[in-house]
Amino acid sequence: MSSDLSILVTLNEHYLPQLEVMLTSLHASNPGENVSVWLIHRSLTSEQLARLERRCGLLGFSLHPVTADARLFADAPLTRQYPQEMYYRLLAAQLLPEEMHRVIYLDPDILVINPLRPLWELDLAGNLFAAAAHTGKTELANSVNQVRLGTDHDYFNSGVLLMDLDAGRRWINPETLFDFTRQHARELLFPDQDLLNMLYGSLVLPLDDAVWNYDARNFNNYYLRSGGDCDMDWVFAHTAVLHFCGKAKPWKPGYRRRFGPLYRHYMRLTQLAMPD
Repeated sequence: MSSDLSILVTLNEHYLPQLEVMLTSLHASNPGENVSVWLIHRSLTSEQLARLERRCGLLGFSLHPVTADARLFADAPLTRQYPQEMYYRLLAAQLLPEEMHRVIYLDPDILVINPLRPLWELDLAGNLFAAAAHTGKTELANSVNQVRLGTDHDYFNSGVLLMDLDAGRRWINPETLFDFTRQHARELLFPDQDLLNMLYGSLVLPLDDAVWNYDARNFNNYYLRSGGDCDMDWVFAHTAVLHFCGKAKPWKPGYRRRFGPLYRHYMRLTQLAMPD
């Protein structure tokens, strides 16, 4: 296993500012780590990539842009609801260099507030992915997704994934993925996440979401379910990934939820390090 942390992001130009904030938080919370940032995209301009490379350089990270090969998606069902980008994380094993063996995928609407090294070194025990299910808000949502998708495991969130890329090259076939998407289009409400659960959910090692994919909307639920142990002090000491799930986002005007000030703090640090 490489000693460097390999981080994967997949996005278009609309989430570049949030990616910069996420990288700022990653740097602050992982001192001394060598970090390689792998970016799979299809439409970022040379100017946008140059800015991101400058940001990574300031943080001491290396940036590795990968332009998705359109030929891989020639037979993929693509619509406004199913853009090409939705397949990137599931097909990371086919898009990243063969000498890479594992990677941590992170959504851009995330803050990293504690070290990722324990996740990076996690034994996947033969599984394809490690991921967390958000069951803290209500067990009903988890059960509804199980019934909706016909699965018998928790509904895993695809925003944070530890990936075994060698296993992905063995087990994930692009044509099978595209055919399945075509056949089940009416069932896919959250396309890439639903596909993860329907096709590969049995090959996911469950993670503790309070540590590795904390839903920033649900502080009260985590607090109550833990009997008061999972308070703010606990979050800052133990939570590694704070995920701003849902439509309300902390970079938008009017956000009033608990972790908004923390996000704006990292936004300010990002701005100060590299003013526009």
